[in-house]
Amino acid sequence: MAVPKKRTSKQRKRKRRTHYKAEGVTVNNCPNCGDPKVPHRVCPNCGHYRGEPVLEVEID
Repeated sequence: MAVPKKRTSKQRKRKRRTHYKAEGVTVNNCPNCGDPKVPHRVCPNCGHYRGEPVLEVEID
């Protein structure tokens, strides 16, 4: 079985892992109010989901 002769340094290990990154969050526009929102979530601005009101949002 192959065993490393020397310990892999933190720098070398981190160089190898530079391509493993988290992707950005997908954002769509709400069809009701047009504000950006995350897909498959209730709109935080108007409280609608799939064209129906789900939450009552307080307007200041």
